Amino acid sequence: MARWLRSFVGALLLLEVAAALSFLHHRYEEMVQALFRVQSQCPYVTRIYSIGRSVEGRHLYVLEFSDYPGIHEPLEPEFKYVGNMHGNEVLGRELLLQLSEFLCEEYRRGNERITRLIHDTRIHIMPSMNPDGYEVAAKQGPDSNGYLTGRNNANGVDLNRNFPDLNTFMYYSGEISGPNHHIPLPDNWKSQVEPETLAVIQWISSYNFVLSANLHGGAVVANYPYDKSQDQRFRSHRRTVNTPTPDDKLFQKLAKTYSYAHGWMHRGWNCGDYFADGITNGASWYSLSKGMQDFNYLYTNCFEITLELSCNKFPPEEDLERQWMANREALVAFIEEVHQGIKGMVTDENNNGIAGAVISVQGISHDITSGDMGDYFRLLLPGTYTVTASAEGYQPQTVTTTVGPAAPSLVHFQLKQDVVRKPPERKASGTRTNNKALQKKVVPRAARRGTQ
Repeated sequence: MARWLRSFVGALLLLEVAAALSFLHHRYEEMVQALFRVQSQCPYVTRIYSIGRSVEGRHLYVLEFSDYPGIHEPLEPEFKYVGNMHGNEVLGRELLLQLSEFLCEEYRRGNERITRLIHDTRIHIMPSMNPDGYEVAAKQGPDSNGYLTGRNNANGVDLNRNFPDLNTFMYYSGEISGPNHHIPLPDNWKSQVEPETLAVIQWISSYNFVLSANLHGGAVVANYPYDKSQDQRFRSHRRTVNTPTPDDKLFQKLAKTYSYAHGWMHRGWNCGDYFADGITNGASWYSLSKGMQDFNYLYTNCFEITLELSCNKFPPEEDLERQWMANREALVAFIEEVHQGIKGMVTDENNNGIAGAVISVQGISHDITSGDMGDYFRLLLPGTYTVTASAEGYQPQTVTTTVGPAAPSLVHFQLKQDVVRKPPERKASGTRTNNKALQKKVVPRAARRGTQ
């Protein structure tokens, strides 16, 4: 009931739709024009930047919304939407352009909810990760578009099967339970990925993203990690097995936030399939290797889900307005989910921020780290948690905190420097010794532990 009430109240706040919205399919040049039009209409809260280029040289543009565009403010979380990863799955691309116009227009109108969201969140919107594939699909048009036409990039590679396979490292690292956070990339990873994938990996390595969704088509369901099951095959047949992360309940809540705010996703029956509550664990649907959402969870601090938004991958223009109305509240409500759990600063005794400090939550075997300024963000469900902050060269600190259902709890850590004492001097019996020659080398604690 609470979830339904929240969606209803949120929808009331967004009843007045900006008249400037146009429900058209946008080719690359038109998409770029739409992004720069939004930036010109809201110059003080937006910024456009490119994270790289596609195989055919098209920019991978991102539109940022923030009260201080281009600047990370301490304790302000970073959020991202990525659309059109598969070039022929175009609804996400159009919805993100609509969302961009909507946020700008509502901010200009003084909508309190949208103003608060932009002031408290740094929002990054990439309408198209695969602009080359889109152009191939768009030439066919919605009426004659093949199910796979334009899906891949210009090199014929499926970008959602192109990220380094960190799941395999986690599952088969020789341990009963391998590491599942900040897994290092293989040495030759750059030679194994496409230009678009490389750009995204470098992008998410440069920003401390907290929450994300990538928008797809071909079904209607909110899909959450893991996408790849541990048991890939069974008796030569693909086996679908529910494969939860340590944050499974949180991911289910995030997925339900979108599905229940959506016009019909939560009903379950869509496109001939049934998903209870309109959500699914990715691996229990079908196992996917080298996908983007698992990569986000295993390599960065970001929690990402995949949104399948339409049965028709390339819906006709006359259906775009209906789809926007079905997704508008869900797109906004999901961004708001970045403001839950705990956040704070990790500093030393002189109040300098400590970058890369590890934040561990007792009972949840998935750690996150602090950003360059020492601020951290840990998404959590309401409850009471024991949280530890640790960093190389400092004594760890543990606190117990309670998370409520609304704003995140503010939990700061101030770590004391870990002083390594020198061993006592040794002297030979009855003789004066050279202290420097006999003193043992002090080995830092990290080196004694070994590589983490």
